[in-house]
Amino acid sequence: MRKAWALISALVVMLASLVPSLAPVAARAQGVGPVITVRDAETESFLRSIAHPLFRAAGVDPALVRITLVQARPINAFVTTGNRMFINTGLIQQSESVAELAGVLAHETGHIAGGHIARLPEEMRNAFLKSIAGLLLGGAAAIGGGGNVGGNAAGAIMMGSQAMAMGQLYAFTRSQEQAADQAGVAYLDRLGWSSRGMVRLLTRLQEQELLAVGRQDPYFRTHPLSRDRLEFVTDHVARSRASDAPFPPALETGYRMVRAKLDAFIDAPMTTWRRYPEGDASPAARYVRAIAQYRSGRADLALDILAPLVRDQPGNPWLRELQGQILFEAGRPREALAPLREAARLAPSESLIRTALGRALMESGDPSLLRAAAGEFEASLRLDRENAFTWRQLGIAHGRLGQMPQADLALAEEAMLRGDFPAVRLLARRAEEALPPGPLRLRAQDLREAVKRENMTSEQRAQDDAMRRRQPR
Repeated sequence: MRKAWALISALVVMLASLVPSLAPVAARAQGVGPVITVRDAETESFLRSIAHPLFRAAGVDPALVRITLVQARPINAFVTTGNRMFINTGLIQQSESVAELAGVLAHETGHIAGGHIARLPEEMRNAFLKSIAGLLLGGAAAIGGGGNVGGNAAGAIMMGSQAMAMGQLYAFTRSQEQAADQAGVAYLDRLGWSSRGMVRLLTRLQEQELLAVGRQDPYFRTHPLSRDRLEFVTDHVARSRASDAPFPPALETGYRMVRAKLDAFIDAPMTTWRRYPEGDASPAARYVRAIAQYRSGRADLALDILAPLVRDQPGNPWLRELQGQILFEAGRPREALAPLREAARLAPSESLIRTALGRALMESGDPSLLRAAAGEFEASLRLDRENAFTWRQLGIAHGRLGQMPQADLALAEEAMLRGDFPAVRLLARRAEEALPPGPLRLRAQDLREAVKRENMTSEQRAQDDAMRRRQPR
């Protein structure tokens, strides 16, 4: 029976590799640690500039899809239930062109538009239950056999049931991958974008087919690749009128700058300098070298490298944002205000820039700027209410203004996003008791209702129990 349950655990991990929505749970179970997400206004804006036209071409409302960037080197992207699209930083860093990246996002859009993820859980359940039935039957045979013959029979039953179940699940996912390819190239055609990048990426991934599973790229494991898929896309490129069309210059430029930025922030500075040597005078290379100097503690040198880029691209909000970030983290928040204000003017709908400006205002040492800081945090949260860090900064700003009920409410919102339900109960109750009748008080009441045990999901109750156990008695 120990072998049977070990095989059940192995099956869960195998299913997690096929259905990435289970991957964080499997990672925690294996002690790997949490998934690290990346927030960067420039990268998120660039990804939207590719994904949103694809969503509209597919008849999908862009407002209904949330894109999350995950810090991981392997090439991978996937969608989960709830129309969540996850993109590894490695997909951007290791793609050879914006066409390859667009091909992957078109494919994932095909999964969303086709409702594939909504149907996958039922297929998973069927495969899982069939395997469980075989495992339990195998365990019974092992116990009843009482000897080596029984054990051999058990092994045959277990392996046979797993092979059958996983074979059915793989067949289901293969058909989904083919359907997503067909939809993806259609979306690219509608936009006049070439599908050649998809061919190049699939060709590179096919070379991994003979590698051991542990060495294969996760994209290969979570997106079963077949010769038919590659042949289909290759044939489409041969027939499509858009195959030789270049991508819009703004997308090409944005891709080079974002890839360079991720290289600079994720990789070690020495690696960055080797990849982007002094002889490379391109904007992306200078961008990288400025970030590498900043990460090495040489803020003034980083600003010196960045200044000519800002002069060359006066309408680029991301360069201004980086100037402000370098100055703020060098302990010069008042100097950071000018570039961050300009970044917010150039990109008023970027929540992360509004949060950065709010922090500089709050830490400037000028109490008269606290209300303006709170206003920037509120503007940021109107754009993105799921940023726990911004809620915390708003709570701090209210606290410094002496507005303790509002501070408690903001910190309760932060605790809710972090899953700290005992803190939500305490902070929301205090806010409700102190706030006057109105929308803020109603929100405090809503938070208190949300963390009542009867209103929680089973996962939230388990998380709540874990938080209670960690609290001092």
